[in-house]
Amino acid sequence: PDGGAGKQRRRPASSVDVGGVTFPGVAGETETKLRRRLAEAAVAFERDRFGEAYRLLQSIDRLAPDVPEVLEVRGLTQYRQGRWAQAIKDLRRFEELSDSVEQHPVIADCHRARREWAAVAETWRELGEASPSAELVEEGRIVMAGAYADQGDLKAAIRLLESAPTVPRKLKPHHLRRFYALADLYERAGDRKRARRLFESIDATEPGLGDVRDRIRQLR
Repeated sequence: PDGGAGKQRRRPASSVDVGGVTFPGVAGETETKLRRRLAEAAVAFERDRFGEAYRLLQSIDRLAPDVPEVLEVRGLTQYRQGRWAQAIKDLRRFEELSDSVEQHPVIADCHRARREWAAVAETWRELGEASPSAELVEEGRIVMAGAYADQGDLKAAIRLLESAPTVPRKLKPHHLRRFYALADLYERAGDRKRARRLFESIDATEPGLGDVRDRIRQLR
């Protein structure tokens, strides 16, 4: 978001297993209809048709409220539309019902967009305590670093990303996202040489990724 993660904003995917979703208080043909509607909403979300996805999810929620999978996709849909407060509400409720921190990086990024710095830090702390997958921790770290940078503390932002665990020989997408965020911070801090080297290492690993080659050319 413009006020949040900027170029580093997550593009979260919908991982809903539609076949396994249950709708309390609904059965028979209506349940089948809602399950089909949720599948359509997930497809619309994946194809960036957020208005359509939201309408479908709202119609499901009216008949079967508090379904975790519906709240998750609706929260992500609102996040992608810049409706930060509504996204936080849905994704926090999803967290309560599912006991999952999977969307904590998105929640943190919503707080970041709203410049709610204490809430960003608290969400990052919760993520660390939960010790989820390395990918989720990396995503949260990127958002927390971005929040520091938004407040003008580039040193703290750089320090946080530099303190991440050593990467394995085979880099994964979340490692490259962290490298990109760190390279961007180096450039903003005036360290063009380190920024260029890190962008070059990204390009060597994943040639043609995003705007990396443009960034390299600008730093020559």
